[in-house]
Amino acid sequence: MAKRQVIMITADTQRRDMLGCYFGDDVRTPNLDRLAAGGILFERAYCADPVCTPARSAIYTGTYPHTNGAWSNGQAMGANIANIAQRVSRHGIHCVHIGKWHLDGGSYGYGVAPAGWDPEWWFDNRNYIEGLSESERPKLRSTAHIGKVDAAQCFAHQNTERALTFLDQNSDEDFLLVVEHEEPHHPWMAPEPFASMFDDVELTLDDDAYWEPDETKPELHRAWAKNYHAQVPDAFLSTKRRFLACNAYLDHEIGRLMARIDACCPDALVIYTADHGFSMGNRGGMYDKGPASYEEITGIPLVIRRNGMVPAGVRYPGPVSHIDLAPTILDYMDCEISPVLAGQSMLPILKNPAADFKPEAFIEYGRFTTPHDGFGGFQPYRACVTEQYKLCINLLDTDELYDLKADPAELTNLIESPEHATIRDDLHDRIIAWMNETRDPFRGYHWERRPWRTDARPVAYHIGCKRETPGDPGFFPPALNYSTGLPMEGSFDQKTGIR
Repeated sequence: MAKRQVIMITADTQRRDMLGCYFGDDVRTPNLDRLAAGGILFERAYCADPVCTPARSAIYTGTYPHTNGAWSNGQAMGANIANIAQRVSRHGIHCVHIGKWHLDGGSYGYGVAPAGWDPEWWFDNRNYIEGLSESERPKLRSTAHIGKVDAAQCFAHQNTERALTFLDQNSDEDFLLVVEHEEPHHPWMAPEPFASMFDDVELTLDDDAYWEPDETKPELHRAWAKNYHAQVPDAFLSTKRRFLACNAYLDHEIGRLMARIDACCPDALVIYTADHGFSMGNRGGMYDKGPASYEEITGIPLVIRRNGMVPAGVRYPGPVSHIDLAPTILDYMDCEISPVLAGQSMLPILKNPAADFKPEAFIEYGRFTTPHDGFGGFQPYRACVTEQYKLCINLLDTDELYDLKADPAELTNLIESPEHATIRDDLHDRIIAWMNETRDPFRGYHWERRPWRTDARPVAYHIGCKRETPGDPGFFPPALNYSTGLPMEGSFDQKTGIR
């Protein structure tokens, strides 16, 4: 019987164009390019939320941040949320996590394995930092020491070494191995020869970096760009050099890991992705990730390989999401898929890329972090993206609609375009339905009553969808009916007929 082996490798803050296999740029990622050549590259994959903790919460629970409670950095998930290791380990599958976790409410984590993960193998940012001397720690977190540290001290190197040891010792068993790198995230730490690899390379910023947002763009985005505008192009080009250098170093470490995978577990399902993207001065100076749904921020690399099952060298053009990874892993490992999971297994399109799949992906945003009020503070949005269009409802600001085929840089906001009203309203309806279906705690009539939505329902105190919380079979029982105290028969709203 074939072993049930899944290896998921993640990067932190990596745009799609930081992999050469996406756009053919000389970003020097030969190992990731080879991985893509052996499997499926998803051209339009999205994070569920473009911030570290919320993005990861969707990957590792299969639920949206607004459901699991981790909708901002600094917020841990709810106690009634099961992570994927809890689901998988019940089936006798060994679950091991190595690298950045960032789901327990702490920036560095707390160094303690959550339920489902083998505590003997657990290794996160806290364990890494505490393994360094106090004199070493500031150096490994300072850009002044890029290229001046030994590779053995780098987080990616230590993650890889632990993963290699695990594979050597456990290649004959069923397992879920997760290797979460913090690279190429700031401080862009990389040893030589990678640290100086791009020093003499002529680089340019995206064309839209020189375009300043006009009045059709959200006010926050205009303020965002203005705040960093003086850094275009010189400071951003310096940042880009550091990013690409650290990115090339990460690729080297992934190459070491892939060589061992090919030797020990050639038939494992290998998933590679990043938590979110990064704005490198785009739109006149927008920097970092945050409250925007633009492709460079929400678009993420996603490559999946499984020798003998997944066709090699395929590029899948439709929208997929991080929310689909948990059900895909569960499906592949022949584990039950709980009805609380919001995504859909991609196994059918992994086997046959021409198979039907859902036509859209949803993205959300709440705030960047709870400890401070940078990045605009609370700036909630909900977005729907299809193969051609993207609608983003910025609850406290101007809404946006883009034609991604005609305007891939998302410069022209079509939200008031009469020619696109039907498309816009259809995507809007999908967002409202999704918010209702997933019991989004932030839903309410303001999401429906937008300035451009002339057929919106009038303001109402009750907007429907009164439903109890469903159970998670094997983990948490369903809520009792509040009016009777008796078990629920399904999850049904008698007023609206919505389950």
